[in-house]
Amino acid sequence: QLEGMYGGDTSRKETLIDHGFRLKSAKDNRPLSFKEFNAKIGLVIYMSATPSPYEINISKRIVEQIIRPTGLVDPEVIVRPAKGQVQNLITEIKNRVKKKEKCLVTTLTKKMAENLSEFLQETGINVHYLHSEIDTLDRVEILKDLRMGVYDAIIGVNLLREGLDLPEVSLVGILDADSEGFLRSGTSLIQTIGRASRNASGQVIMYADNVTGSMKRAIDETKRRRAIQLEYNEKYGIVPETIRKEVKTILAMSIQQEPINNARAIAKRLSIPKKQYRSRHELSAIIAGLEEEMFESARKLEFEKAAMIRDQIRILQSGEKA
Repeated sequence: QLEGMYGGDTSRKETLIDHGFRLKSAKDNRPLSFKEFNAKIGLVIYMSATPSPYEINISKRIVEQIIRPTGLVDPEVIVRPAKGQVQNLITEIKNRVKKKEKCLVTTLTKKMAENLSEFLQETGINVHYLHSEIDTLDRVEILKDLRMGVYDAIIGVNLLREGLDLPEVSLVGILDADSEGFLRSGTSLIQTIGRASRNASGQVIMYADNVTGSMKRAIDETKRRRAIQLEYNEKYGIVPETIRKEVKTILAMSIQQEPINNARAIAKRLSIPKKQYRSRHELSAIIAGLEEEMFESARKLEFEKAAMIRDQIRILQSGEKA
């Protein structure tokens, strides 16, 4: 995030300066570079569920907090073929409904989430979709209704951004898990898998025809943690217990709406007809600046914002080729 903050600001300013919209002195008002930031800090404790190679390599000592006080273990991860994934998902959801458990399903696009939600409703499953176009308060209400039993499942694009903490969820379904990208990176998959770790019956099903590098890393890490947790539970006679949490606490969860509003502003800004760009060079510079914003958003796990910027880049690139 530190590198992205500096890089995004620099890229944006350079684009404006190159095309005469800002003076060169505009670059002086900037965030610290990563090197400058490191020069100002002393001892550091890095805390992360998914540390990057940088943190691992620079640390003199690594402490893992894998054992949970509740005895809960990381969920079992199963890989099933993408062919027939929806029918299999229906069967799995209905099995959970019988036990009064809840499900989360992640898709790649908002349209897929809406279409799948509609299809599942036709099969008798009480389901709702969740994505960036739903207002914050409505989002909270939908998640509360899931916990209260109004819905059996939620279909979403990005199950990370909402800060979901739903102990009732025993199944997480990941459609098209082998589609490499923001939403299917190793880090994202590990965190998505974690959505089923608050329930003693937690299970994750990845639907894919191939096991990608990201999938393998996520599955291997989950298996490693799970093995340690199971061994500890057996050694001390611990029986995992599903977390019990009052429904009202869902109102305290952190929902970041601002990144999506920013993404919509970007989309609106870029909806100018391509003929209004002064030159092909200017268009290329704007695309380069947007790519920086896209990668910065991905690093911050703001995947829906990154996806919206990506779609705008594709529109501009089609104009560039024309």
